Order: sequence, then structure tokens, then C-alpha cells
Amino acid sequence: QVQLVESGGGLVQAGGSLRLSCAASGSIFSINAMGWYRQAPGKQRELVARITSRGSTNYADSVKGRFTISRDNAKNTVYLQMNSLKPEDAAVYYCNCQTVTTTWSALDAWGQGTLVTVSS
Repeated sequence: QVQLVESGGGLVQAGGSLRLSCAASGSIFSINAMGWYRQAPGKQRELVARITSRGSTNYADSVKGRFTISRDNAKNTVYLQMNSLKPEDAAVYYCNCQTVTTTWSALDAWGQGTLVTVSS
């Protein structure tokens, strides 16, 4: 099994910054893409940012220029630096890792979610 533990959410004023972290552990052979998704109340879960094992990134248009995704492969950890936060960024943020386990299974793992609240 693979476990993802997220941290870094919280309450911030508009214009402020937060850094989310997600550490993967368990029966991991390798991790391919890692990403962050978010879900606001009454809305569907959406991709925020994604990074491949080679470091290629893509972002939702709404966060380009404000958010930066990065990863530390040695620590099986992905980060999301969020700057210039807006009230519309408020949501539960979920970490996702596309893993290959030690039993050679492909596993799409999800974190439990971390709440980001942005006050105006």
C-alpha cells in the first residue's frame, strides 16, 4: 500500500502565501507523475498542477504565474508553493501520486486532503 500525508493548509489573507507538502510512503517502487488537485464546495475536483518524474510541469490557467509545483524524488515528496492567493483559491487540496508498487502494480494514490481558506 501507499500512503500520502499532506500538510501546510490553513487560513491566509488574500495576497498571502502557503506551501503545501505531500509525502508518499509505503510499498513504493517508483513514482511517476505527482500532482495537486482541489475541490471547492459545490464544485468538481480540478487539476491545479502536475509534475512528471522528469520535472515537466503543467498548471491550471487560473494558477499560472502564482503557484509552483516541485518535487524531491529522494524524499518522495511533492510541494505546491502558492503565492498571491485569492479567495477563489479556497478549497480542499488533494495530493495525487501515480505510483508503481514493489509488487509491480500501478496505483493511483490520493491524500486525505488539506483545507486552504483565503479571507478577503
